Amino acid sequence: MKDLIIFGNGKIADVVFYYAKNECDFNVVAFTVDKEYIIEDRFHDLPVIPFHDIEANYKPGKYSMFIAIGYQDMNRLRETKYLTAKKMGYEIVSIVSPGSKLPSNVKYGENCFIMPPAIVHPEVELGNNTFVWSGAMIGHHATIGDNCWLTSCTNISGVVKVGNNCFFAVNSTVGHGVKIGDKCFLGANALLTKNLENNKVVIEESSKIFRLESDQFLRFSKFSDL
Repeated sequence: MKDLIIFGNGKIADVVFYYAKNECDFNVVAFTVDKEYIIEDRFHDLPVIPFHDIEANYKPGKYSMFIAIGYQDMNRLRETKYLTAKKMGYEIVSIVSPGSKLPSNVKYGENCFIMPPAIVHPEVELGNNTFVWSGAMIGHHATIGDNCWLTSCTNISGVVKVGNNCFFAVNSTVGHGVKIGDKCFLGANALLTKNLENNKVVIEESSKIFRLESDQFLRFSKFSDL
């Protein structure tokens, strides 16, 4: 396996680095980001190289790359960097933890990240550059497009079709057979049971704050006596 360069030097890169090194047997040799985002020249005790200099230091034919940045601008920033690195000639790998225990007929594209313990059913297809965080569930025969992000405990039911550049927040749920367009945002605890057109937002209101303060509530409810 070729040595790996990770694009990113933040919290997402932290998580990806752990799985790449400790569970997926990649040999991470360097990190790269745009020059203006370099705070220190070392990250995880490895060099951080400006992206515009990366080809001169690590030639595409000898190294693979993974783009480990978040869901900014509905995943379009990660999409742009992925396409740029691919155009430069780098092999773009996916990082899928063996702990995810994917069925053998699950298909996924380049620059996908799947963190355990995700629950992925047979006959699922993921496009390129899609991230599946721990605890997410993807039901049988579901199709997830390119450049999507499924946060922890997202629930995608069977036969769902998701477009490109969508984001699913914690505990969002999509019902069976629903079709979702491109660039849709589902907030925390949102429930979607009908088809959704492009560029739509579905959010659930935050729970109301109880009138008692926490100490008063504990005395009133006798919760501390349990």
